[in-house]
Amino acid sequence: MGKTIAWMRRFSWRDALFSTVPVVLMLACAIWAALHFIDPAPRMRVVIATGAEDSEYLDFGHSYAAQLAEDGVTLELQSSGGAMDNIKRLRDPEDEARVAFLQDGLSDTDESHAADSDVDLVSLGAVSYEPIWVFYRGSTVHTRLSALVGKRIAVGAHGSGTAVLAQRLLEASGVDASNSKLLFLERGQAQQQLKAGQLDAAFFIGAPESRLVRELVAEPGVRVMNLDQAEAFTRQFPYLHHLVLPHGALDLGRNVPGRDLHLLATTTVVVVTRNLHPALVALLMKAMQTTHAKADLLNPPHAFPAAKDTDFPLSKDAERFYKSGPPFLQRYLPFWLATLVDRAALAIIPLLAIMVPVIRTAPALYGWRIRRRIYRWYGELKYLEIQAQALEPGEPRQELQQQLDQIESKVTHAVIPLAFSEHAYVLKEHIDLVRRKVQG
Repeated sequence: MGKTIAWMRRFSWRDALFSTVPVVLMLACAIWAALHFIDPAPRMRVVIATGAEDSEYLDFGHSYAAQLAEDGVTLELQSSGGAMDNIKRLRDPEDEARVAFLQDGLSDTDESHAADSDVDLVSLGAVSYEPIWVFYRGSTVHTRLSALVGKRIAVGAHGSGTAVLAQRLLEASGVDASNSKLLFLERGQAQQQLKAGQLDAAFFIGAPESRLVRELVAEPGVRVMNLDQAEAFTRQFPYLHHLVLPHGALDLGRNVPGRDLHLLATTTVVVVTRNLHPALVALLMKAMQTTHAKADLLNPPHAFPAAKDTDFPLSKDAERFYKSGPPFLQRYLPFWLATLVDRAALAIIPLLAIMVPVIRTAPALYGWRIRRRIYRWYGELKYLEIQAQALEPGEPRQELQQQLDQIESKVTHAVIPLAFSEHAYVLKEHIDLVRRKVQG
């Protein structure tokens, strides 16, 4: 016990405290900066802009939301006016939407190049083919869009990708507002007017399994255009695909359709803002993979999601997912824990670069405080030596001797670590040297 107390007397807790407090404060600031600026925590709520209420985008969104909810992330679905509206929302820094469904081929629109926006958009890849259906009334079989000259044509709602693509295809076929009546109608409204004979033709984008497509295929007096120039369109519009829907695919018993249908199709693309957290991108990629890997009438199994047909640059995080799958930590840990560990790992590297030199400063600060005390006594000793040299023989020296005794007492009772005890003993020798000078 006595040895322990003696050792503790040789350690200056006060000096240690004053030496380590600055180091602790610097480390705390470095940790705070690393956690808040190097890799902020992901939001646990994300807004996705889907599309019209009756679009299949809504079904995709519900599937994504259910899967993200398993990891504690809320994906809030918000309907919109269509693909062009979705681009505007993503470009708007004030809008909550950070994810949206688009059709491929819209990157050269004015909305896509919003000059007043500095929000960058990236793609997570294509998730499905979207056939472009051209339904028309009449008994005559039409196989080319040029047959619609002079007709009343619904090209889709304002702000929708359907309207953009329909007008491009019609214009390429010599059909425009100068020789035909182009109407911008919502899907449901266009369907009703086509059935009622108020329209001659209407463009729709949707899966063959959708209720709208099945109803119009079965509607008396309404035909679906079998495009014999589908392959030629894909040469002029590289983002389009020539798909064939086999006869009987919609209804084998009644053989609907009655012949192979040649269709044009774009692809559905998931687009996000570039600043969306990488951990959330990984969750979305997993949800896309689960939702779209299965086959349907036009999509072969495991064809989607795919890193193709992207007007916008492919996200670096999505590119890594396509190459190597989900991040390693998310494969084995809950999302919140994987995110925490990942953030900590990213923070450790710069922290180590800061911590090593900062921690090494603590012993240096401690040693500086001890040496400063010894050097202060040396300053007092030097002052007494100068005074002693200035005394004439026979002048009283008791006051100088008392001051020397006081310095020696301070040194003897000072708490000086063992590593610095050599300095204390050397100082005592120098005190004796000055005492002999004082004694004459």
